[in-house]
Amino acid sequence: MTRRGPSRSFFDLWSLVYDNPWVQRVTYRPEHDAVLRRLHAREPRRVLDVGCGTGRLATRMRRGLDGVEVVGCDFSKGMLEQARSRDAGCRWVRGDAQLLPFADASFDAVVSTEAFHWFPSQADALDEFFRVLSPGGFLLVVLIHPPLEALSRAARAYSRASGQPARWPTRERMRSQVERAGFRVERQRHVFRLPAGLLMPSVLTEAVRPA
Repeated sequence: MTRRGPSRSFFDLWSLVYDNPWVQRVTYRPEHDAVLRRLHAREPRRVLDVGCGTGRLATRMRRGLDGVEVVGCDFSKGMLEQARSRDAGCRWVRGDAQLLPFADASFDAVVSTEAFHWFPSQADALDEFFRVLSPGGFLLVVLIHPPLEALSRAARAYSRASGQPARWPTRERMRSQVERAGFRVERQRHVFRLPAGLLMPSVLTEAVRPA
């Protein structure tokens, strides 16, 4: 049975305000900075950004990492239109995280920021991340992780009632899901951001596909 996820039209509309400077500064910039620090440490050559939105992180990766090839993937036409208008140097692909339109072992890094909670089947998405990564490749996923299962369930119920279902796993459940997909989790670290940095912290999960 296919799980129902958020509609494309929701993200097409969200793309119109996604690049607002305050939205970026408060919501996305701290997470992008954390991901870029880890990418600089590992120096990948081919990176896939899943749920790339309007392409801000992908563009920063292309400009800030020497010799890197960046592919941005999103299922929203509106998001990708904004991305293409920003940067012709990246490759922009419309696709579903649960069925990525790329060959096996195509990338040596996969990143995803504030998108994972929207995937109807997070297990399928992780399986796809594993598939398109080359052996020894690494995964960086950052999103909000409720500190308690009760908060995770409440957030899930609220999002379902609002018509745009999402799943925010706890930090511990995220580690379990990533390991179940075959990855080796190397670390999980908090990424502080306002306004909900303490109650609903963002966590960067860094994992490796074993060689």
